[in-house]
Amino acid sequence: MDKAAKIEIIKKYGRKEGDTGSPEVQIALLSARIRELTEHLRNNKKDNSTRRGLLAMVALRKRLLAYLERENVERYLSLTTELGIRRAAK
Repeated sequence: MDKAAKIEIIKKYGRKEGDTGSPEVQIALLSARIRELTEHLRNNKKDNSTRRGLLAMVALRKRLLAYLERENVERYLSLTTELGIRRAAK
């Protein structure tokens, strides 16, 4: 992901100017990186070190989504809908 794309994501999902730490921004950045790595792994099936990093990112995003769901359900629902992330069935 290039710097311009990262800045756009931060502007779109940040709560205020320069907000990079909110769960929404972190989840959006992780989602973009996960999409990139998924494409990379489609072409490079034997790249196991990247696969391991991808799985770690997916796990981190899952924990952040669980936190956001606990703290603010409305923001969780809107973010998952906007990013196209499937929600866990309860």
